[in-house]
Amino acid sequence: MTAYAALLVLSGVVLNAVAQLLLKMATNKVGVIEASSALSLGAMSALFLQWPMILGLFCYGFSLLIWLMALSRVDVTLAYPMLAIGYVINAFAAQYFLNEPVSLQRWVAIGVIVLGVALLARS
Repeated sequence: MTAYAALLVLSGVVLNAVAQLLLKMATNKVGVIEASSALSLGAMSALFLQWPMILGLFCYGFSLLIWLMALSRVDVTLAYPMLAIGYVINAFAAQYFLNEPVSLQRWVAIGVIVLGVALLARS
């Protein structure tokens, strides 16, 4: 993988992880979303007018464009598993920004994911 392709993959992964964090921030502001309220115009307006939701959707859209650029340069069997790096990013970000607890078991599992991605990247 070229340095440029790696940068595209990593940028897509980071933007996707940031989007997840922002969407979580938006849902935290409106509370639990039930299936019945998901169809409510008022509930969806409250959710989709939150700045984290708007910015999160923008990050998703931008990450999609970058991801397409990456996929045009890298085998999907190498690129797609790199999305697992987003788990690591979100674990740290959720703990820091959202005060979510991350147990030792979760950190060990994330370590296994990192090991798997590292092995894959070497192939």
